[in-house]
Amino acid sequence: MARMHAAHREGSGEAGFRRIAVVGFGLIGASFSAAVREAHPDTEVLAVDVDARTRAEALERGWASEAAHPDDAAFREFVEAGCDLAVLAAPADALEGHFERLASWGYRGIVTDTVSTKKRVCELAARILPHPENFVPGHPMAGSERSGIDGARPDLFKGAHWILCPDAGTPAEHFPRMHELITSLGARVVVLPREEHDEAVAVVSHVPHFVASSLVQLASRHADDQQALMRLAAGGFKDTTRIAAGSPELWCGIAFDNKDALSAGLEEMRGIIASFSDALASGDRARLTALLAEAAEARRALPAAWVPSTERLLEVRIPMEDRPGVVAEVTTHASSAGCNIQSIEIDHVTEDSAVLSLVLTDEGDVGQLSSRLIDAGFSVSFSPLTPKEHAHVA
Repeated sequence: MARMHAAHREGSGEAGFRRIAVVGFGLIGASFSAAVREAHPDTEVLAVDVDARTRAEALERGWASEAAHPDDAAFREFVEAGCDLAVLAAPADALEGHFERLASWGYRGIVTDTVSTKKRVCELAARILPHPENFVPGHPMAGSERSGIDGARPDLFKGAHWILCPDAGTPAEHFPRMHELITSLGARVVVLPREEHDEAVAVVSHVPHFVASSLVQLASRHADDQQALMRLAAGGFKDTTRIAAGSPELWCGIAFDNKDALSAGLEEMRGIIASFSDALASGDRARLTALLAEAAEARRALPAAWVPSTERLLEVRIPMEDRPGVVAEVTTHASSAGCNIQSIEIDHVTEDSAVLSLVLTDEGDVGQLSSRLIDAGFSVSFSPLTPKEHAHVA
């Protein structure tokens, strides 16, 4: 019985994708292409960008095999000649036009994006694409204070989280293909429901950016009065506020795309800061100590740099009906339990039934995952898997 991900590799290039169009060759798009070309040199990559210097640089660095302006016939020719993945790494306000191009060309391959908000882009995909089920929203949680191709590098995603948002309409085979490609670049896939994505990233990414910007503004306002202040800021303060150096135009766009969730997060942040201020104003040492202790305990509980144990892999096998949304449902449960999926495969038993096999690393709460799956009506079996066995299976 052939495993699905192995079948995808056959005749499809090392990455599981033979031809990839990357639309928008800025920091994320260029870094993605650079990583793909480094990990999978046989994969053809088309760099699509409005800037001529960027296109020339993409070819010179070997990060793309071809380059085109979005309006060039070469873009359409690349798509119609067998492109099987379109990565939309352009700014959010440009995605509508790119969706329309792909739709007018009858594109039937997988489409993903890299923007940090999902509500609007999912609405556009559903309205414009003739096959919206082939859209798998994505969001790499990686960045740099440098923007554009000049800040790009092939190792940008190593150790970073890459969010995927499949849903009930996502074909079962799309997620394993995307998972395999993304993890081959060194990133770690996290699955989030589309409707939860924007609120989640507001808390862990968007609000922190505006808090960092606020801290820099605070220091800047006092720099003239205290000449030594900015020299002192070159230490831990500089590291804490590094993200504030990001593109103002980009972050303004992100803020308004995620206005409701960001506003709610900033309002909650205002309340948290007020709690510290009130404790100081009232001389309540016990309250201030408790607030600091809560934060310290939560910070210490965050995982350190993640290094999986190669001796503690676990295979989870789940018999399932071959129905829409089942892969998205299972992988969402895994992410909710903090479990990292190292690989995912589908064994087809009959035309209507299959066995979903997940190989998990030694992270997360496997017991919680088991309970979630059983409560959802799945039958589950767990078994230890040695690295040698996993290499043989894969």
